Amino acid sequence: MDILEAKELVIRAGKELLKAGIIVRTWGNISCRISDTQFVITPSGLAYEDLTPEQIVLVNIADLSYDGDIKPSSEKGIHAAAYKLRPDANFVIHTHQVQASVIGSLGFDINYVAPKSAEIVGNDVPLAAYGLPGTGKLREGVIAAIKRTDSKAVLMAHHGALCMGADYDEAFKVASELEVICEDCLKRRYNKVTGEIAESVSAIADYIGEKFASAKAAACPKVDACNSHRDGSVFNIAAVDGDGTVTRIDIKTGKVVAGDDYPNSAELHRAIYRKYADVNYIIHNTSPEVKAVSMKGKKMKPLLDDFAQLVGVTVRHTVFDPNSTLKTAKKAAKALKGRNAVLLDNNGAICVADSEYNATAVDMVMEKGCKTQIGADLFGSGSPINPIETHLMRFIYLKKYSKKASK
Repeated sequence: MDILEAKELVIRAGKELLKAGIIVRTWGNISCRISDTQFVITPSGLAYEDLTPEQIVLVNIADLSYDGDIKPSSEKGIHAAAYKLRPDANFVIHTHQVQASVIGSLGFDINYVAPKSAEIVGNDVPLAAYGLPGTGKLREGVIAAIKRTDSKAVLMAHHGALCMGADYDEAFKVASELEVICEDCLKRRYNKVTGEIAESVSAIADYIGEKFASAKAAACPKVDACNSHRDGSVFNIAAVDGDGTVTRIDIKTGKVVAGDDYPNSAELHRAIYRKYADVNYIIHNTSPEVKAVSMKGKKMKPLLDDFAQLVGVTVRHTVFDPNSTLKTAKKAAKALKGRNAVLLDNNGAICVADSEYNATAVDMVMEKGCKTQIGADLFGSGSPINPIETHLMRFIYLKKYSKKASK
């Protein structure tokens, strides 16, 4: 394939995959083979929607060498491996897609694939052994997984998935169908455990929330779910499911500057803004999956790479009591130290960051992490990532990638 044509196809693929929700932000990577010896791939850490042909990097399959100042994706090695091992593969997509991330963290291959899905992906989906992002260990795990199957998809433990196709259209179909396969895996397990049929993954979350809820957490009072952002010396707060009415509150005094409403979570938001000068946005996530994990009343450990990077090496849990706002608000704010989220027992999670863009990312990854925890509870399998590795990923992300992602 012509180099420029391949680069433009990779750019188009990135935009279409974003639109479909298979990839988000700068996560994952996309490549296209142009010959038996070379492929083009997305650069490291740049937004898909803004990519130009000049930013798509030409890489040599044999030794991963490339020309120019723009660095190719750190996962270029797994793309090269796919092209070496699969001569019929001309397009490769590496994603952090949700359902594949969930199943990929549970420690097993998918050995049953429904006939309709098998026509697109294959009769099974192997699991590649875990390795830190961008490392030879990760690449070797993917190579071993590809070698033991003819599947067009590989689950990557605690990380995501690799999807291969003869062209972009096929690779896109593989990635899309892989989500169907992984969701079906969850639903079949739910049916086996409960004897019931899950209409949605959220129904599984409700089941897990009830099954694993602690009596203490379940008894915690309801907190008004609100999102807010800092605006100089005040913060603007509004109910998550409200009509958009905004209340402006002075951060130092707690007095209402504008608006009539004063949600019972306002003191919690104010405590966070007072304690952390670098927090400018707060999102309160009460999705069924996050709510279910918050009902356990337990500290959360990362089952996913991106969770360790964006959210924290652990996520603590705490109680915010609207009837004892000052004391419990300070306690909740303290629980955020060194992290970007905290679980509120029986009330979901508070996600924080310096910008709306980054807070939204934390919110997304927190929810995906909770979905993964629900999968682990449902199957009774899946171990957290080694603490040393989580600390390393968190450190590197904060020092390097978070600054790049914010631009």
